[in-house]
Amino acid sequence: MAKNLLIVESPAKTRTLKKFLGRQYAVEASVGHIRDLIKKDMGIGPDYEPRYEVLAAKKDVVKKLRQAAKEAETVYLAPDPDREGEAIAWHIAEVLNKDAKDVHRVTFNEITKGAVLKALEHPGVIDLQKVDAQQARRVLDRMMGFRLSPLLWEKVKQGLSAGRVQSVALKMVCERQDEIDVFVPEEYWNLGADLKAAQPPPFNARLHRIEGRKAEVHDGEQAAKIVRGLETGAFVVAKVERKESRQRPSPPFITSRLQQEAARRYGFSVKRTMALAQGLYEGKEVGDRGSVGLITYMRTDSTRVADEALTAGRELIAATYGPDSLPEKPNVYPSKAGAQDAHEAIRPTSFDLPPDAVRDFLKEDDWKLYKLIWDRFVASQMQPAVFDVTQVDVENGPYTLRASGKVLKRAGFLAVYRETPDEDAAASTDEAEGLLPALTEGERLELLKLLSEQKFTQPPAQYSEATLVKALEENGIGRPSTYATILSVLTDRDYVERVEGRFRPTALGRLVNGMLQKGFHDILNEGYTAALEEQLDRIEDGKLEWKQAVADFDQKFTRDLETAGEQMPNVKKEGIPLDENCPEDGARLLMRFGRFGPFIACSNYPECKYTRNLEEPAAQDSSSSAGPEEEIPPCEVCGKPMALKRSRFGTFYGCTGYPECKNLRKIGPKAAPPKPTGVACPECGQGEIVEKRSHRGKTFWSCNRYPDCKFSLWKKPVLKECPDCGAGFLLEKVTKKNGLQHVCNTEGCSYVEDAQEVEVPA
Repeated sequence: MAKNLLIVESPAKTRTLKKFLGRQYAVEASVGHIRDLIKKDMGIGPDYEPRYEVLAAKKDVVKKLRQAAKEAETVYLAPDPDREGEAIAWHIAEVLNKDAKDVHRVTFNEITKGAVLKALEHPGVIDLQKVDAQQARRVLDRMMGFRLSPLLWEKVKQGLSAGRVQSVALKMVCERQDEIDVFVPEEYWNLGADLKAAQPPPFNARLHRIEGRKAEVHDGEQAAKIVRGLETGAFVVAKVERKESRQRPSPPFITSRLQQEAARRYGFSVKRTMALAQGLYEGKEVGDRGSVGLITYMRTDSTRVADEALTAGRELIAATYGPDSLPEKPNVYPSKAGAQDAHEAIRPTSFDLPPDAVRDFLKEDDWKLYKLIWDRFVASQMQPAVFDVTQVDVENGPYTLRASGKVLKRAGFLAVYRETPDEDAAASTDEAEGLLPALTEGERLELLKLLSEQKFTQPPAQYSEATLVKALEENGIGRPSTYATILSVLTDRDYVERVEGRFRPTALGRLVNGMLQKGFHDILNEGYTAALEEQLDRIEDGKLEWKQAVADFDQKFTRDLETAGEQMPNVKKEGIPLDENCPEDGARLLMRFGRFGPFIACSNYPECKYTRNLEEPAAQDSSSSAGPEEEIPPCEVCGKPMALKRSRFGTFYGCTGYPECKNLRKIGPKAAPPKPTGVACPECGQGEIVEKRSHRGKTFWSCNRYPDCKFSLWKKPVLKECPDCGAGFLLEKVTKKNGLQHVCNTEGCSYVEDAQEVEVPA
């Protein structure tokens, strides 16, 4: 019988730990939380005292843990080293019926033999301040969910939810969409010239100033005037500035940065990234080594790195990339204000297991994330990249054009890792930096081509997973461990939908957000939510009593709840009036919310049962409901009458003999005929690519021989041959940076052309 019992959260960890702890230790898992607030009366007693019960699904787990603890002399509690983990350890200690002196708390940032044995040699006690912070968060969340969600059930529909963090995230998504909806594009022109000096290569310069003032060209007439002036004038080098610039490496990953980079580089969802990281942390089978924890704890907002890891990392860099790749001293990065510094940054646990050494033992996505973490950490301890930067001003009468050149002089950390640029940030710059020739002040340049590009300002982009996580982090909303849950809840509740990887609020999401902001705008906002997170940190630091923080929130929330209950419209009962009348009886149409989402119905229900999907056009173009004199044909399978029904995918006729007869007949507006593009299908060579719409209303292009040929595209094909690879068509691509472009769809071909470019010959 083992003398010691080690209890962790995850069963996956037990395999790794048993390997190097030996027979002296029994290892069991709690499988996450074992207790939670009871559901009756919110689970909150007088003076906000939480009342807990063992989760029904964990009764057998608790029974097993109690038996194992009874047989062991000493119990070590080793749930994850964060606020939730501390609370789990406390709950386990509460149910074990074990003498407190025989129960110890241990934490380790990585699941390696050295780290675990060191933790067991220096056990501690449960941090009750962390427990208090977690209890405060749980009570606040239960208080809001238990009292606010029923209000939404009463006013909108059953099954909705609201929370102090998810509701603020929804507000951010809705506000971003509002900005997009009201955005009015403004015309502007990019003007420039391709120039040739005495020495190659030719280069491009962009109009920078007009008579010493910033160049702002807003219409074609002004652009044409400038082009005429540049045509007749001489291009002369006015100023040449050369300098050296350095680019420092980014710090090793914290949770939010890992989530963002994995989304940008690989398209991983936040939830996927955290699942992969959890597996790498808990352990993977690596050949003869058995189960090995490959990375440190993945929920952290600290950039701190242990001294032994810095030493091992620097030795690896010197051996692999040469001593010149190392800075004189280790690179140290400041953590953001309010960061929990108990854990290191995310890094590899062992520097003798480079990505290539474990590739055969990991699944592809596991390996990608491990390599990303490895490369980022190694790069973080290398020399900066050094560039030679040249900036040239070229004058032509009242016009000043500017060209910039940037040449890599020393790769430094870029030899290992380049951060993937944020799509929205990359799109905000119009300047390209390339190689410039040797130029001297006063040198006359030859004009090769004038460029005049009409462009329009672009609205802000909808949030992607990466940019929404970034915004949540910057606003202090949530914690690294909660981002995945926040995003999942928004989509699971049908408050937002993903369109090409971007979040767009649904009609339900907009409605819920509007109602919540009217009633609770003072607590469901970025500032108040961030302040609550700071209060939780203060509780953890022992600077604030947790029940006082809950009481302050309760006072404000109760006042808002009473007001909202009186003022919120009852959408569930009354619906939302639309500027449209029912085609059957002329009554006002309403938007209502049903089991499968929003739909349009007659306000004269139940006398008039007219309904249609929200996405369907108005009744004059719709056949979603049979007219008064239109006879619905009986079921073609069993002969029984057919009835009008609705599902999440639209309206249809279903047999009244269901479930014995499951026949259904699709109905709805007449689908517009597919629009031809003239582009031959590259896959089957027989069909033509046509424009279609999905059942959700999204436009796509596919072969007209479907289902025999299933080739499809999300971007519009253009009947124009690629000049580089000879492909029979190009695709339309619109970006914030470049506007409308034509790009090649052939893998490996990078041809791009500006679809709006107007060339003015020299």
